[in-house]
Amino acid sequence: MMRYLFNKSNAWVIDLEWYIFSLIFLLGFSYTLAADKHVRVDVFYSKWPQKKQDVLNIIGYVFLLIPWCIVGIEKSYTLFINSFHMREGSPDPGGMPARYVIKFFIVVSFVLLLIQGVIELYKAILSFKNKSKAWSG
Repeated sequence: MMRYLFNKSNAWVIDLEWYIFSLIFLLGFSYTLAADKHVRVDVFYSKWPQKKQDVLNIIGYVFLLIPWCIVGIEKSYTLFINSFHMREGSPDPGGMPARYVIKFFIVVSFVLLLIQGVIELYKAILSFKNKSKAWSG
């Protein structure tokens, strides 16, 4: 609003916009998984029986989501620590200080996603076991 009405802009406001935008996405990853709104190829998946869906979910969580969350935690933690030790700030004059704070939230988002992935794996295993009992019973 300041930029268009008063022809004035501050670098810290632009940085703050990017910080908030990043936080929305970073903290939304685990919520999206919990709400089952993540990207999946539903062309085939939705037509499969629940037991087959559970098997695919278990494989996906064990071999894709969980390992990549661990890699993401490791790499983003290193990025955060390096940024923190440098006391990295905005490269723009007058920009927000402490860019390492947003880099810390990258680590937090991967940790939350990992926790939610383990929860979803547990739910998929329970669902698979219950469907297996129904088939054998």
